[in-house]
Amino acid sequence: MKKDLIDEAVLQNEDFLLTPHTKRAYRDSLFRAIYSGNDERSKRWVLSLYNALTGKNHTDTSELEITTIEDVLYVSIKNDLSFLIDSQMCLFEHQSTVNPNMPLRGLLYFAQLYQKEIAKRKMDVFRSTLIKLPAPKFIVFYNGNTEQADVIKYKLSDAFIKEENSQEPEHGKVKNLLAAPHNDGKNDVEFEWTATVININKNHNETIQKNCESLYHYCEFVDRVKASIEHGMEPRDAINEAVDFAIKGNFLDGYFKEQKMSIIANLLTDFNQEDYDRNRREEGYEIGIQDGIRQTAIANAKNLLNLSVAPEIVAQGCSLPLEQVLALKEELAREPAHAAN
Repeated sequence: MKKDLIDEAVLQNEDFLLTPHTKRAYRDSLFRAIYSGNDERSKRWVLSLYNALTGKNHTDTSELEITTIEDVLYVSIKNDLSFLIDSQMCLFEHQSTVNPNMPLRGLLYFAQLYQKEIAKRKMDVFRSTLIKLPAPKFIVFYNGNTEQADVIKYKLSDAFIKEENSQEPEHGKVKNLLAAPHNDGKNDVEFEWTATVININKNHNETIQKNCESLYHYCEFVDRVKASIEHGMEPRDAINEAVDFAIKGNFLDGYFKEQKMSIIANLLTDFNQEDYDRNRREEGYEIGIQDGIRQTAIANAKNLLNLSVAPEIVAQGCSLPLEQVLALKEELAREPAHAAN
């Protein structure tokens, strides 16, 4: 009862929800909370989701080993869920934005997972026998507003810098031993890392949702919130209405009723965080533009000074302080001496 009163007070205090500390402390999405694997019920949901994706029929939660790493600073994100099953190292992520960098993020995270696995099994990577590892499986569940296909595979190799105009060596020349085997001339890499993005928006991958009740309930709830907001309802009202709808439908075995205040508080904070992140991106964009203009003005000023144009005229023409132009002139005067040395 006391916790409910505290949660209600938090919800009624808009200033608290808008503080940067709150944004950092309550960033976990509803998806992460549902599929945390922290209790027996959540583990059943994880198994159900895994079965829906793989066509398997696991029912024993003891077969599931949760490996989620909390507060991963190196990747700069908390991963939603990672676990071991069927000799596979699975990583499940939730995304509401399109992000082609998911393979890189997954690679960095899996590196830490494998480090933990090697340490746990006390394996020596320098020994002469091959170390057997669980195979990686990286799945990203997407429910953003940008239209996407049912399934998209992002490849890390798409980000690799490739040589331009690379050609096969002429007859008699040394063969390129660094070229990938069976190279088709388009992708000269041997290393690959893939993120499979599954669209869970309405009218996408309905079979998966049909085979996994917890995912279906999650998607129904999110779709209801999004639809209400699109029809002009305020986020607070849309979330409250959707939570009440989920409670009436006994979504997630009563989870919405049990965690009502926490779910509402977290989702409202998520909306505030999205606004905060968007504003930061816009600020960064504006800063980038201003920096580009400044660099162009400096380059133009140097060109004019090299043509012996008076510093006062350069300052006026390039919209730079006279002191900065005089400093640029001194810098240019020193350049020949450096070149001579």
